[in-house]
Order: sequence, then structure tokens, then C-alpha cells
Amino acid sequence: MSFLREVAGNSVALDLYIQPKASKNTVCGLHGSELKLAITAPPVEGKANKAVIAYLAELFGVAKSSVIIMSGQQSRHKRCVLQGVTFKEASRIVNGFL
Repeated sequence: MSFLREVAGNSVALDLYIQPKASKNTVCGLHGSELKLAITAPPVEGKANKAVIAYLAELFGVAKSSVIIMSGQQSRHKRCVLQGVTFKEASRIVNGFL
């Protein structure tokens, strides 16, 4: 899983490819070396970024404040850090979609 890396003892980084304006929020699988997320929000005025944060927080069972978009705020290609999630937990959750 090259899209998932441990960055600290209790944090992971995800490389994401975002598909905005989808019919539902879901993990679609892989897009190259990134995890592809479909998000219902449009890519205007930060709505898609807020939706990505909310979806990841729900998916991994953490607070929205624990999800940080490190790079790609204006792009479909994003790198997010999830605090309070171990690599093992994240792998188990993501593998349920792949």
C-alpha cells in the first residue's frame, strides 16, 4: 500500500485522488498509487476539502480536527495526515474497500 504510510506512532499519511461531485461519498479503490475517494461536494470554495475531511474522520473514527490536508488543497491529488490512527488500524479499514 504505497498510498498509506506511518508518520508517527499514532498517525498515518494517505495519498488521495479525489473525484468531486459524485453520487455518494465512498472509497472507489486505487488510482495509480493513490487511494481514490468519490466525494459528493463540488470543488468550489473549499467544499470538497471540507467533505474529504468529514468523510475521512467518519471512516477512520476520529474527530475532524484529527484530519489534516497537508498538500493539494487546490488539487485532486491530496496528502492527508490522520492523527490518532495506527498504521494497522488504517490498513484494516482501507483493505475493506480494496
